[in-house]
Amino acid sequence: MKHVLAVWVEHHSGVLTKISGLFSRRGYNIESLVVSKTEDNSIAHMTIVVWGDDRVIEQVKKQLNKLIDVIKVNEITNDETVDRQLLLVRVSANNGNRGEIIQMIDIFRGRIVDIGRKSLIIEATGDETKIQAMINALQPYGIQELVKTGVVAMTRESKNL
Repeated sequence: MKHVLAVWVEHHSGVLTKISGLFSRRGYNIESLVVSKTEDNSIAHMTIVVWGDDRVIEQVKKQLNKLIDVIKVNEITNDETVDRQLLLVRVSANNGNRGEIIQMIDIFRGRIVDIGRKSLIIEATGDETKIQAMINALQPYGIQELVKTGVVAMTRESKNL
């Protein structure tokens, strides 16, 4: 099962290495990892997506909590969250299909961020399902390059009150 962990850590060099090392030493693969400073410059927030059963994730959380640089660990897998990914994709485009591609991008509320003679770079944000649907829809046109962020997630207000 896929699990999503929200981890707050002290924001200084070496913390990411310690966290990722904890996973690799135990043979757990991180599906996605997004790290960024928070509203407090001394604290960073990590959203970590990892596969494993409940027992494995419980062990991971315990091990994370033992690290000195870790402030707080929450598993938010079953919580009501707002989650997003960012997609950048270069798709083949010519005079004959640009209009079709632009219409499709509008449906997904994406936007063109670069226009070349033979391609378009498209940006989109959304949950995992929307991003995958957009990738699937663009595939027939010829995806030349694709990059996306991992999941960023935040629990809804009802959880925090």
